[in-house]
Amino acid sequence: MLLACALTWQVQGWRLGRQLAQQAEQHARERQALAESTATQLLTERRQREELTQQLHANEQQHYQEFVDAQHNQARLRDRLATADLRLSVLVERDATGCASLPAAASAGSLDHGPVRARLDPAHARRIIAITERGDQGLIALRACQAYVRALQR
Repeated sequence: MLLACALTWQVQGWRLGRQLAQQAEQHARERQALAESTATQLLTERRQREELTQQLHANEQQHYQEFVDAQHNQARLRDRLATADLRLSVLVERDATGCASLPAAASAGSLDHGPVRARLDPAHARRIIAITERGDQGLIALRACQAYVRALQR
């Protein structure tokens, strides 16, 4: 009887050992599958982050180029104003200039009286150009910020 009990005890121990080994093996397979899926997800997220970084870099270069082009255009405009190659003027109403007596329609053989323009003082013209330059820079910066936010939202 003692031998039967010992043999039963031994057989139960082998079964329990086999079950524990099978559970450990299954647990190891599940952990391996989980690790592989996590690694795949990390690689996907890394690729997406790299694509986003490249896109943001391209957008940054584009907006920087727009900014540089705007600065060059403003500098060229300031140079033309400084050399008197260009003069800024504004339209003036005929009544405000005291030109109300000018004929409304040109008669035959006379010059056509176009809109009356008044030239701006060069200092005022430079201030206007400076204001538009700051406005252009602000608009370029705003577009850059909007593009950045749109890229991050995707």
